[in-house]
Amino acid sequence: MTESTPVVRFVNPGTLPTPPGYTQVVDASGGRTVYIAGQVALDERGQLVGAGDFAAQVRQAFENVRRALEAVGMTFEHVVKIGMFVTDIAHIPALREVRDEFVNTAQPPASTAVQVAALFRPEFLFEVDAIAVGPTQAESEK
Repeated sequence: MTESTPVVRFVNPGTLPTPPGYTQVVDASGGRTVYIAGQVALDERGQLVGAGDFAAQVRQAFENVRRALEAVGMTFEHVVKIGMFVTDIAHIPALREVRDEFVNTAQPPASTAVQVAALFRPEFLFEVDAIAVGPTQAESEK
């Protein structure tokens, strides 16, 4: 292992409650860290996907994160933290169902979910951002 090779540990300490679908502590060192800005339900042309449909908006937002990760040679396997913002906390079960289509459910990232009064445009029901840790650019090109 070199200094640039990432080491990531997903830890749920016995001193904290066992979480459903996320990890309490992610310890990451080495490699490179990538920060993905908040993603909403916009397609590649900037058009809203899923007007009024929470699950469709979540799926598009996570798809946008997937595309952002792909642009830097990473996948959801590299994601160590996600932040999720919902306009109605009652949608959490649907959010978890769609989220689990994308994240590594065996070692899920650390996660935060927050209900907000509104997002930057009223038609958006969901937003997600992500932090990923992966190999350096040089290592991923080998």
